[in-house]
Amino acid sequence: MTFTQLANQFSSLDFIAVAASLLTWFATTHLIENPPKNRPSVSRLMAFYRREWMIHYVERNARIFDAQIMGNLRQSTAFFASSSMIAIGGLVALIGNTDQIAGLTQDLAQKADSTSVLEIKLMLVLLFVGNAFLKFVWSHRLFGYCSVLMGAVPNDKDHPAAMSRAHKAADVNITAARSFNRGIRAIYFGLASAAWLLGPIMLLVGISVTVIVLGRREFASQSRAALLRDPR
Repeated sequence: MTFTQLANQFSSLDFIAVAASLLTWFATTHLIENPPKNRPSVSRLMAFYRREWMIHYVERNARIFDAQIMGNLRQSTAFFASSSMIAIGGLVALIGNTDQIAGLTQDLAQKADSTSVLEIKLMLVLLFVGNAFLKFVWSHRLFGYCSVLMGAVPNDKDHPAAMSRAHKAADVNITAARSFNRGIRAIYFGLASAAWLLGPIMLLVGISVTVIVLGRREFASQSRAALLRDPR
């Protein structure tokens, strides 16, 4: 089957829905990471507190609690990376045997898609999950770098390298959290893109719901309100 023949099996609404999902993915990430100054996102607020954590870390004598936090952060990234890898394996296996979902999509969508069409639709999900895996792996490694930098921070605020190293650790910690959050968002959009199996309209609905959920959690959630009570 040529590319033209394959493309002809998709409607204009299919192409619009896919383009909208990708553009929305990028736009959502940009808005969350670069919010308006008068309405910061939860991610931006947490970046402030991550830096405050490293500043107070310099004067903390008992650093066991900090080590436990870093251990939990690395465990979280490792868990999501492992889960993403399992999902990737399942999707690859499913792409090679679409008969398992062909009947289900036909019953729900009242439309029989060809094997090639189903494979393309699953590849969109694979794109998001694959991106999430890479983000989680990089986040896990960055949290490891942050742990090393934290170990190099002198336990004396008057030490000439103390604050400099603390800020370096904060920068790496914030970058690791950014990658982790991007991975989580990719999982959200991956779940939404699975709705394409039921048609382009369902894909648009899934993406819209995802944007609403992410927007609420980043800009209108109770956790954000709690963080704003004392921004200093």
